[in-house]
Amino acid sequence: MSLDELANFLNSSSAPSGCMDLSELDGFLAGLVAGPEVVPREEWLPEIWDNEEPEYADAAEQAAVESAIFDRYAAIEAGLDATQLQYSVILWQDEGGTTVAEDWAAGFMQAVSLRSAAWQPALADEDASTLLIPIASLAGMTLSEDERGDEALSDDALEALVQDAAQVLPVCVLGLRRFWRQNLPGGGMVRH
Repeated sequence: MSLDELANFLNSSSAPSGCMDLSELDGFLAGLVAGPEVVPREEWLPEIWDNEEPEYADAAEQAAVESAIFDRYAAIEAGLDATQLQYSVILWQDEGGTTVAEDWAAGFMQAVSLRSAAWQPALADEDASTLLIPIASLAGMTLSEDERGDEALSDDALEALVQDAAQVLPVCVLGLRRFWRQNLPGGGMVRH
């Protein structure tokens, strides 16, 4: 199943109404890959579907959808671990041609929330927290003004960030993955 086919399934009536779209899923998977510890598939897979069950046509469709998700996870991991960064974020453009990055960022922050205590060292580290600010700021765009609280970035800075999101976000994800690799016992993680 291609990413386009996966996107179609996520947007179809077979998927729960509250499930992630492809951009949000990409951010979520990037957050899992970049994070401090491996989150078991059994724990994160239901998050994609908003903890409801998709209505698969049959076992083959379920296998194809889940395989496409796991393949994207592996592709993100490989892209971040390549000698040169080869991970590109999946972002949408609205009808007016404006890049929509907040879905991706909301997905990333949802992955962070699965292990919020484990992420605390990154929040306490000046360099690592700087990498999280653009992501958290974009994710904040999905909240109402009352929920947002104090803005980390001005409206102009946020607008510039949205324009540069395709370049900025992969670098942030890579930096966070490297932070954890350098700051965890043993200096690295084994992921499966």
